[in-house]
Amino acid sequence: MDIVFLRQLRIETVIGIYDWEKQIKQPVVLDIEMAGDNAKAAATDRIEDALDYKSISKRLKQFVGEARFELVETLAERCAAIIREEFGVPWVRIRLDKVGAVTDAAGVGVIIERGERPA
Repeated sequence: MDIVFLRQLRIETVIGIYDWEKQIKQPVVLDIEMAGDNAKAAATDRIEDALDYKSISKRLKQFVGEARFELVETLAERCAAIIREEFGVPWVRIRLDKVGAVTDAAGVGVIIERGERPA
């Protein structure tokens, strides 16, 4: 199994349980690992044979940027579903950090894994 990753994908979104949070955009940062087989892409040197991380990044920026959720758990689940369903990824690990959510903490959030991790 190979891993394709996106690190520190920063997106502004409406997220939170408090009334004031529902009125503003706040940053979330995504770290994503996706299972794949890079052998064909490496052999052909063609993007069509690779897991296109730029397309995934653009799709997540569009979705998260327009989203309105109360919980980081919900946002992470929806991002995982998009990656798995729209891009055919069998396994994904997402670390979603809601930057600045807790005073004196560098970040808070969730880490989820969805799908079957290939051997």
